[in-house]
Amino acid sequence: MNKPIITALATIGIAQFLKMPIGKITGGKWDWRLIFETGGMPSSHSAGVASLATYIAKKSGVKTIDFALASIFGLLVMYDAQGVRRQAGELSIKVNDLEEEVERLRGQKDYHYHDRKSRKLRERLGHQPVEVLDGALFGIISGIIFHRFLE
Repeated sequence: MNKPIITALATIGIAQFLKMPIGKITGGKWDWRLIFETGGMPSSHSAGVASLATYIAKKSGVKTIDFALASIFGLLVMYDAQGVRRQAGELSIKVNDLEEEVERLRGQKDYHYHDRKSRKLRERLGHQPVEVLDGALFGIISGIIFHRFLE
C-alpha cells in the first residue's frame, strides 16, 4: 500500500467534492457537475501535489530526493494550473464569443442562437492564483492529517 499516493488521490477527491458546497455558497445553487470539472475553488491539482510533498516531508524529511522531486513537480503543476491552463480557458471564452461578435459587427440581428449552442469550448480549465493557493494550503493540511493517521 503506497500511503503517499493514497494521500494525494484522496486529497484530490476531497478537493473536487468541496467545489460543490463552495459553488453553492458563491453561486447560490448545487451543481453536481463541479465534481468532474477542472478549474474552480479549490485547485485539486494543487491540493494533490501539496499533500504528496507534505506527506513525504513528514515521512522522510525535507532533505531527501523524494521531497525535492515532489516539491519541484508540485510547483510546476501549480504554475501550469494558474498560468497556461488559465490562459487557455480565457482564450476559450473569446473563441466561444467570436462568432456572435462577427455577426454583431455585420449588423445582423441577435437571435440568441449562440446562447443555446451545444458545442462550445470548455472555459473552466485553469485557476486564479487564490484558488491555487487555497488548494495548496488544503493539501498541506491534508498531508499532515493523512500522515498522522496512516503512519
